[in-house]
Amino acid sequence: MRATAVANANLALVKYWGKRDEGLILPQHGSISLTLEGLETRTLVAFDPSLEEDDIRLGGRRVGSPRRVQGLLHIVRAMAGTDCRARVESENGFPTAAGLASSASAFAALALAASRAAGLELEGAALSRLARQGSGSACRSVYGGFVEWLPGSLPDGSDSFSVPLAPQDHWDLPVLIVLVRSGAKEVPSSEGMRRSVETSPFYPVWRQQAEKDLNLLRQAIAERDLHLLGRVAEENAMRMHAVAMAASPPVLYWSPGTLRVLEKVRALRREGLHAYASMDAGPHVHVLTSRDCAAALEAELAALPEVSEVLVSGPGPAARLLGAE
Repeated sequence: MRATAVANANLALVKYWGKRDEGLILPQHGSISLTLEGLETRTLVAFDPSLEEDDIRLGGRRVGSPRRVQGLLHIVRAMAGTDCRARVESENGFPTAAGLASSASAFAALALAASRAAGLELEGAALSRLARQGSGSACRSVYGGFVEWLPGSLPDGSDSFSVPLAPQDHWDLPVLIVLVRSGAKEVPSSEGMRRSVETSPFYPVWRQQAEKDLNLLRQAIAERDLHLLGRVAEENAMRMHAVAMAASPPVLYWSPGTLRVLEKVRALRREGLHAYASMDAGPHVHVLTSRDCAAALEAELAALPEVSEVLVSGPGPAARLLGAE
């Protein structure tokens, strides 16, 4: 009735942007991500018959009854045949709601901890499907390394889950996470997606190009081709943000620091350094590079006045259980 799990955030290299079913969180198209070392969420779930309602805390502070957290707990209770309420304690080791995929690590950890605390032995596709129903990108954080989310086509979503493409040790690929000076983003990812799908004139073209990008990314990962992976990931990220900016009303996740970092990455690439930028739905920039260029890039980017911190990451592990009883 009690379990603790840890999961890592991921960086989408081909972005998930838009749902075909809001309730089941089913994507319009597939996506590919890299699970990131060091960006962890640790979550404890304890089912307690004495509780009259779920007790949910983030960073030690009670957060009421978040709809998505309770929704996933209700799914677990239905699967386990119990109506027992739960105490949930979750802690992020990196900024929350800032465009660093904290919901991915949070719901992957919650899915693993809650299912084990309820006596369920879920793994692989079954665990990925459960995590997806909390946050779409969480279904990718179930696995380590490079991961692909299959969009599926069935109305019930049973064929929409993630599969591993390459393990954590497949490629020594440094990722610099450049944190620019900004607060929590104003428009949540779910709202930005909805607005983009419904109003952006660029969205149909985005979907078509995403399918082409998926094929190129699979090739780049298999061949460890940094130039191909970096080029496709950077272009895919810029297209996603262009789609969002063209929505009505426009969705802008960038800050002045974002543009400064992007300009610097391009300048350093012209100087011969391996540097390719990607961004999720937030102002911060991820830079894909090679081991021999990572230190120089880190120093150059950290020196920018708009940058508050540079985190050094790379391929990370799968969600894992720390303990259960």
